[in-house]
Amino acid sequence: MIPIVTALVRNEQGHVLLVRKRGTESFMQPGGKREPGESDEAALVREVREELGGAIVPGSMRPLGIFEAPAANEPGRWVRATVYAAQISGSIACGAEIAEYAWVDPRDPDRRVLAPLTRDTILPLALSLDHQAR
Repeated sequence: MIPIVTALVRNEQGHVLLVRKRGTESFMQPGGKREPGESDEAALVREVREELGGAIVPGSMRPLGIFEAPAANEPGRWVRATVYAAQISGSIACGAEIAEYAWVDPRDPDRRVLAPLTRDTILPLALSLDHQAR
């Protein structure tokens, strides 16, 4: 089991921010592994800055749950993701190991290859948040 922390980031249209690492084909939400002694919040702030150059808006992180799924890039392994809703400020650009980012409509991911956690949990979660807000 690989413990990670991830962000469910949405824009004004309700699209979800996804990233694809270099040398991989699956899109997933921003985030990653915590450094030793690092809190979820500190890890997400660091990961978003390293991966996308943006900043998590202070006070915008809200826990959504802990979910498990097969790891997208490590066959035979699973991830245990602590997921937070968060807002990002600043310009977004690919950094660190990120090859590409995309704003994806959770209703229609446009034939992108999605990590199992993203496909089976994150995008449905984004849609359920829409229904809760109404």
